[in-house]
Amino acid sequence: MPKTHSETLTHYERARLVGARALQLAMGAPPLVKAPGGLVSAVKLAFLEFEKSAIPLKVVHDAA
Repeated sequence: MPKTHSETLTHYERARLVGARALQLAMGAPPLVKAPGGLVSAVKLAFLEFEKSAIPLKVVHDAA
């Protein structure tokens, strides 16, 4: 069974992705998912985007 996006990342990489996306959202980037219940924080919205694999960022692992 293929691994999902969140299973192939360390929790440091997940935190970095969510943090970077939260900063983009806080600076005015349009959200890529609908927030349940309306207004939520940028961090919660970024985490929702991560859970739905909607974050437009990618981690590249070096083959060193």
